[in-house]
Amino acid sequence: MTKVCAKCKNSFDENLLDDPAAEKYQSCPSCWKEWTTYAVMVINELRLDMSLPEHRKALKKQEKIFFGLEQGQQIQKNPENP
Repeated sequence: MTKVCAKCKNSFDENLLDDPAAEKYQSCPSCWKEWTTYAVMVINELRLDMSLPEHRKALKKQEKIFFGLEQGQQIQKNPENP
């Protein structure tokens, strides 16, 4: 079945999804891969501890911002923190 990606608005075949978690936001494989890379950067930049509920909530908020479901500022890599 063909779906439209929430991020890039391109059509994609849902059978191409490797990660079942990508179905949360109707994300194409390309955008989901971009999110997983970006999520690692967010965790590192914000020094999130995934064992803490408030840190998991912060990452979830960034996930919604990334996919355009919520308004907010995307985290940028700090050049002073290689």
